[in-house]
Amino acid sequence: MNITNPMTKGEDIMNTDPRETIDLAPMSMLQMFIIAITVGLNGLDGIDVLSISFASTGIAAEWGIDKGGLGIVLSMELFGMAVGSILLGWVADTIGRRKIMIGCLITMAIGMFMVTTVNNVVELSIWRIITGLGIGGLLSAITAITAEFSNLKNRYLCVSIMAIGYPIGGIIGGEIARHLLIEHDWRSVFYFGAALTTFFIPLFYFVVPESVHWLVRKQPAGALDKVNKTLKRIGHKAVGVLPEITPEVRKKSFGDLFAPGLRSTTIIITAAYFLQITTYYFILKWLPDVVVGMGFSASEGANMLKYANIGGALGGTLLGLMTLRLDVKKLTMAALALSAVFITFLGSTPADLDYIKVIAALCGFFGNSGIVGMYALFPAAFPTHVRASGTGFTVGMGRGGAILSPIIVGFMFQAGLPLPTVSMLISTGALIAAGVLVFLKIR
Repeated sequence: MNITNPMTKGEDIMNTDPRETIDLAPMSMLQMFIIAITVGLNGLDGIDVLSISFASTGIAAEWGIDKGGLGIVLSMELFGMAVGSILLGWVADTIGRRKIMIGCLITMAIGMFMVTTVNNVVELSIWRIITGLGIGGLLSAITAITAEFSNLKNRYLCVSIMAIGYPIGGIIGGEIARHLLIEHDWRSVFYFGAALTTFFIPLFYFVVPESVHWLVRKQPAGALDKVNKTLKRIGHKAVGVLPEITPEVRKKSFGDLFAPGLRSTTIIITAAYFLQITTYYFILKWLPDVVVGMGFSASEGANMLKYANIGGALGGTLLGLMTLRLDVKKLTMAALALSAVFITFLGSTPADLDYIKVIAALCGFFGNSGIVGMYALFPAAFPTHVRASGTGFTVGMGRGGAILSPIIVGFMFQAGLPLPTVSMLISTGALIAAGVLVFLKIR
């Protein structure tokens, strides 16, 4: 049965699917501001995740951790992210994107602050896992809410812009961390992350409404009123009735990812993301330590990560703009292949800061372009009712690669393998990912 609203009598209303209105109409200032907030949230994710990389040298020195143990510490929040993405993505599709994102922000803020109170590796690992749960849940919903507040014309571009928030956060975080580590110990990085996360909680709460696409699909109590309030806020007429959605359709969720119509898509896009993350997290987690190992200071190591993220932001921006005219899948495949090339080059980099800056920027440029391309493919691959679940599952499983990457690399170094060999071996993940995407069919 259609849901009607008696309160719309006498008002300027229309009887059309509000999802089509959002998809086809020009984007309003509020929609653009919501996209800007998602960029900030993804930047916050970049700061939170990379904070442990910025602080890793100080942690290792204070507690006497070897490279194998450091690799495990670097992976702890990634374990939480994997669980959070898969579990909370399903929750976001069930109870709504907005509620889960607010809860995740609160969890992240608490986790970041509590890291500053720990006295040993075990306590540190526990709070990094909890922080990771929040980050994972945020990631699972952020792509869905970005896609669903964008129109069709700009959807790939908006998701790409959202995704470059991660390296932008890394740039800001890297610069701030570099200065903090000169004057203070590693805990100062987490104080900064906790404060910034707390700032975003009221901003998101008061500005970002629930997704109209989710409300129309699920139609919870009061859905029509909420849809109309959002439509009015973004400059559209109210609707008098919501499209009819059968109870069976409303209940569809996580299991559809493995139904015949979506199974191959889920497997292919998850495998490609897993492989690319395995490669790219070598840069995000080990670049500072590699630079320190060449004889440079911890602050200079953090600074190199900043250049990788500058390259990542530029690469993601360019790829996003190119999606307006070129095929997003082909762009992503090219970025993944070139990512493998330049990460291999990193292994032969001489101990020259200027040269390292260039190679780090190119690794970030193509490595993050591949990630941005994957994020742009998520809303195209997964329909509304499993968009957060699909994104969450892919990101969660992909974080398995992020967990394994620093651990594998740590034990490679522990076993005595030289940097050129480690770089070449880890870069093969991105190259295989490009090949896997050949088989992806998007809607």
